[in-house]
Amino acid sequence: MSAAIDATDPRWAQVADVLIGYSTALRAGERVMIAMGGLECAPLTHALYEVCIKAGALPQVQFLSVQLRRSLLLNGDERQLAWAPEIESYGMDWADVYFGLRGGVTLEAMSEIPAAALSAQQAAQGAISAQRWQKTRWCLLRVPDASLARAAQVDLETLQDMFFDACLLDYESAAVDWRATAAKLCGAKTVRIVDGQETDLSFSVAGRGWVVCDGKINLPDGEIYTAPVTDTVDGVIRFDLPGSLGGVSMRDIRLEWKAGELVAASASSNQDFLQRILETDAGASRLGEFAFGLNSHINRFSGDILYDEKIGGTVHVALGRAYGDCGGVNQSRIHWDLVKDLRAGGAVYIDDNPVLQDGKLLI
Repeated sequence: MSAAIDATDPRWAQVADVLIGYSTALRAGERVMIAMGGLECAPLTHALYEVCIKAGALPQVQFLSVQLRRSLLLNGDERQLAWAPEIESYGMDWADVYFGLRGGVTLEAMSEIPAAALSAQQAAQGAISAQRWQKTRWCLLRVPDASLARAAQVDLETLQDMFFDACLLDYESAAVDWRATAAKLCGAKTVRIVDGQETDLSFSVAGRGWVVCDGKINLPDGEIYTAPVTDTVDGVIRFDLPGSLGGVSMRDIRLEWKAGELVAASASSNQDFLQRILETDAGASRLGEFAFGLNSHINRFSGDILYDEKIGGTVHVALGRAYGDCGGVNQSRIHWDLVKDLRAGGAVYIDDNPVLQDGKLLI
């Protein structure tokens, strides 16, 4: 598989234009934080910085990487692992606009990290994440690279083509259709997810709104989400696709709730880390989100949630923090999305009517 990223590809600049002109509608004089998550993000960082300058903004680049985080996790003491860096926190106060360009996360890089270290550092980063969405206009991207291509089992060129096609679709036009779908969901009372004998999960969405994600806070994008009424969540869901958080993969996750309380949780790998995630705080084991994936250009699982949760024909739920714009109230330092692939079977019912069957939306 090819491992070379073409820094001269003109599509990097086209993505930067979408981020500035559409996603954040950047204005002259605004302060911009660009978090460059590894060297593989350099082509997009350069393109984005240049577009910011041309727009009259004030951009600042922050360098982050998986390698730096791994060093902290391997060598940090309890105080360091629980530390939410003051400079990052200040950056969320300083910035009007934040771009998080995420780089390669290999599961092997985190395989030897103790679960206690991972969960402590993840909680600290969760506090920074909460500041980001509360205080800035923000957009997150995962830059395609060789490690993600390996996870998706394709060559890098194929993965990059998928990324660029998904990022550069006409979001304004697509949003018209997506909002029409969301309008049909408004007023719904109940949701039920069914897939064979291992998934039958239901909850109320009475009084909740349905929000369209159309390229404003993620690229690529494409989902419609809401927030379950937390104490109504009942039943079980099993995820055939691995769930990952902080670079740690957990396979065959199975979660069961009764009257909103999580009563069982298991995984065939990294079970101890799963339990620590669920114990992050009082809201971490409750459902904060339910969503439909809508982007037809994202057609394969890669193990990165910024891509996978947008796959057309899938749904996802999130443990932890709910978004207030749809009426969600659950609070937590984490927001962890888990994807349920229904393209090969299964269904979602809204008020007992099928709305997603075998990966096809029926509304």
